[in-house]
Formats: sequence, C-alpha cells, structure tokens
Amino acid sequence: MPSLVPSDTSDVPPEHALLTVDMKEYSQLPEAKMAPARADLDDILATVFAQSGIGDVTSLSSAVKDRGDGAIFVLPARHAARLIDPLLTYLGQALERREQTRLASAPPIRLRASVHVGPLAPPDHRGDAVNDACRLVDSDAARQAMAAAVDNGVLLAAVVSDTVFRRTVAAGRASALKEHHFHRATARVEGKPGFEETCWLFVPGLVPAVITPYLAGGSDAVPAGRQDRAAQRSTRDSTSDEDRKGVRQKGKASGKARLVQVGRDYITGPEQS
Repeated sequence: MPSLVPSDTSDVPPEHALLTVDMKEYSQLPEAKMAPARADLDDILATVFAQSGIGDVTSLSSAVKDRGDGAIFVLPARHAARLIDPLLTYLGQALERREQTRLASAPPIRLRASVHVGPLAPPDHRGDAVNDACRLVDSDAARQAMAAAVDNGVLLAAVVSDTVFRRTVAAGRASALKEHHFHRATARVEGKPGFEETCWLFVPGLVPAVITPYLAGGSDAVPAGRQDRAAQRSTRDSTSDEDRKGVRQKGKASGKARLVQVGRDYITGPEQS
C-alpha cells in the first residue's frame, strides 16, 4: 500500500538537552594564559558531569563548534534536570575552590552558563536549539546576572530556558533547587530583534532580590544603595557545601570549545581521545 504521507513531510528530530558555557573576559587574557585557563575549565566540567551522574563526555568529530571562550554540550534530553540540580551547584563550588587555590599568576574563571532543550538533527546535531542556547548565554539577562555575581564575589551566573525550567524545577524534578532560587527574566540579545524569550536566572548563593536591581539598571549598572556583600549573599541552605559533601576537583587537560555529546544515546561519530 503506498504511503499517504506527503513527500515533503519531515519527522521532528529527537530532543536533546544543551549546556552552554562562556568565560567572561576570556578574549582579554594574554595569549599565554588562554590555554591554561581553558584547561582548568575543561577539567572542572568533566568532573562536575561525573559528580552529577551524567556519565562520560564524548566528542562528536562531525559536529565541532568553536566558541573560543566556551563550549556547547549536547546530552540526552533525560539529563535536563541534572544539568540544573546538582550540576549548577557543583559547578559553582568547583569554580570557588579553584579561585581559593589558584596562583596569583593564573586568571580567575568567571562563567556564564545556559541550559536549554530542543530537537537537533543528526548526525551533526544542528538546529534552532543550539542557536537559542547560545543566545541565552549571550543575552542581556545572563550578562546582568553575571554583573551581580561579580559584585558579590560569585563566579557563576546561569540562565535556564523556560521550557527546561517548567520540565524540571517547576515539575519538582530538582531536589535541592526550588523555584524561589531562580529569578524570572526576559532574555534578549543585541542585534537579534527576533529573539525574546522568558528565562530563569540562577546565581549560587544570591537570592533573586539581589539580582533584580541589575536587571532594572542594565548590565553595567551598579545598584544604588548597594548593601554590604555579606548581607546580600543568601544563606546557602540547600545549595551549601554541607549538602554537597565530598566534592573535590583539580584542573588540568586542555582543548578548544566544541560541541560534544554526553552519554551514549546518540553517538554518531568516532570518539576523540
């Protein structure tokens, strides 16, 4: 029996979760310090993936993307909740530990991160979901959250797409992080007038009220009447070190930014060593 499906009909590709990271002011580093900083970040990320129970990280040689100062990770969609909780907490703690132990000659790593989910076409995993994940991490909201983080001695600012937030945090699939840990915002990107998406901001150790003045004043604004940093930082309750005992990491390894896949659900190319 002939198919009744029109010849121009295409199936929706399988969904994947995406984690995008971007180092603040990486391009301003002396060239000799770029590779060591990326090496530390690569090792931190590999460690927190393992700590979060996500599994190994596999490079896709057919889908390399070079962001220079960051990386895009493609994962099975089922890992979306783990990318938020516990990974974001582990990532913030790992960055803090590196900051406490780094040599004076080593630059600090301040990181913006985004978590998104959407369909990606194999084998190269191309699609709007990758573009939107990058726009989220480059958005005004993410940069303003990073400004709040820097002013308060925090090294990580994360932005979660509304789709992921509803499927994970709002759906009760995150154990330690709850809705009150996030600040609702609108992600916009200069030069991309067609992009305007609801998102959720998370800065480890900061209550959403601390982020609010930065969103109102712009990415470079310093809120009037800024409180003492110690007063601004929230008690870490469920995101404290006590809730994440035994977490340790050291930085090494190296490599450029790349599009990689975590887990073995959608391996389409040879593994890279």
